[in-house]
Amino acid sequence: MPRTTTRPTADRPLAALPWEELVTSALLGTDRRPPVAPGGRVPADGPAALLDAVALHTVRRRAGLLPAVPGARPEPTPHDPRPQLPEAARHRLAQLLADRAAPTASGRRGAAPDLTELIPQWLATANRQGFRAPAALVPPLLDAARARTDLRPQALTFAGPLGLWLAALNPEWKFALRGSAGGSLVPDTSDPEAVRRLWEEGLFAERIALLDAVRAREPGAALALLTTTWSTERAEDRLMFLDSLRTGLGAGDEEFLEQALADRSRNVRATAAELLSALPSSAFAGRMAARATSCVNPDRTGAGSGAGASIAVEAPHECDAGMQRDGVAAVPPTGRGERSWWLVQLVEATPLGVWQEQFGGRPAEEIVALPVADDWAGELHAAWCRAAVRQRHPEWARALLGAASAPPAGSPGPASIAERSKLLAVLSEAERAGWVAEFIAAHGLSEAFQLLGVCTVPWAGPLGRAVVDALDIARDGGSYPWSFSGVMGLAERCLDPAEADRLEVLTATPDEQEDASPGAGGYWSEAFQRLVSTLRLRAAMEAELT
Repeated sequence: MPRTTTRPTADRPLAALPWEELVTSALLGTDRRPPVAPGGRVPADGPAALLDAVALHTVRRRAGLLPAVPGARPEPTPHDPRPQLPEAARHRLAQLLADRAAPTASGRRGAAPDLTELIPQWLATANRQGFRAPAALVPPLLDAARARTDLRPQALTFAGPLGLWLAALNPEWKFALRGSAGGSLVPDTSDPEAVRRLWEEGLFAERIALLDAVRAREPGAALALLTTTWSTERAEDRLMFLDSLRTGLGAGDEEFLEQALADRSRNVRATAAELLSALPSSAFAGRMAARATSCVNPDRTGAGSGAGASIAVEAPHECDAGMQRDGVAAVPPTGRGERSWWLVQLVEATPLGVWQEQFGGRPAEEIVALPVADDWAGELHAAWCRAAVRQRHPEWARALLGAASAPPAGSPGPASIAERSKLLAVLSEAERAGWVAEFIAAHGLSEAFQLLGVCTVPWAGPLGRAVVDALDIARDGGSYPWSFSGVMGLAERCLDPAEADRLEVLTATPDEQEDASPGAGGYWSEAFQRLVSTLRLRAAMEAELT
């Protein structure tokens, strides 16, 4: 048996030192800060005495530790009746989520698909098919949604009750409980007491989600709910709540919106005026129409072109109190004239049908083609464009867009691609795709990126063929593909996977022409290989989920 030694009794009082004193002595060193008990002496073997005292302290603290009171067990996970994912689809999701967390290499993208960019499409398809998320993949799915807000609506729908249950246990996933992107725990909107309680006690994002849900089910009930607390809400909250009324906007909202025109917040007043202008039969629309038609009229004084064959404009000379109450901003932006600023606000808030009455029943296409006196055409057409977008008026949007093949400067509406995109969003999906396909065929892809963004996915038929043909033309032109990287990225996500076979021929490296950029052919080949492999991967994903 090994021999044991006992420390001298003179060293034992060190155990009376506070724990913090012993730690300080250990950190500074026993030579610089020897451990000495009150009334005692410096131990002969300072390090050993210090360790003995620490050991005694440790045993004493452990022996005196009381067991922690156990917390309440969490409630069981709510039942999710949705069917399980097919095994191949489960493996695919695990691969997509693992690739998201993997470090990315810098430099060229190469020919391999970007799996991270396919997650939103995979989730959208899985949700359409009604599958539930595998339990083991919900945590990495919530991590992905925490990092990318654009994933949250689809990710939280797919994660279902289990995702919300886990989010309640992990502060890093609290966005699932609070976020307005579909993650809020909205009660059954048919239970008035639960709705009232959440509306009065819930977090702001929960109340927004609740108001949206009630509005989608019963617009009048949502408005009644909003009126109960409207006067006590903060200005920024009133603005967000008011924006929820865009869903199901109707004549029943007019009285409330008229009252909001007198709100103390300028932004709230402006939003109320915008919503009222989308109600053609409202008293507000009538007031704005009366003002606008006193400024914009058929020119009946022209000679040789027939009465009403052009448009006369006389902008307002003042912005009176009535105009300001109806949301007309009196002070223009920097560099903008007052009268043109007031005119545009009046015209964009006027129901578009008024102009067809004002111009003798002419269709919108003829009205926007009429010459406008005194260089007011740009201001007038810009206001009509905003009115068409606000009122979701396809006939006027179509007229202002003009022919897709015409040069933008020669169209009646805006030359801005951003404004044209807003007008396109008013048209039906098929008409939108057809117009963009014709635009690409006439003008190429250099200005088509924003226009493609408003087209329905997948790009099929004429639109898909127009994009592929335009890419082929750009490739044959010998320019670098980087100029078209935005369109190529969109094509990977949006082209119909059936286009993969037609694109296969473009994956070969073309012979370099004398006037081509050096090495461009190799870059184009790589870009098309990536596009083809991505389309085929999307087709495989779709098959695994269906």
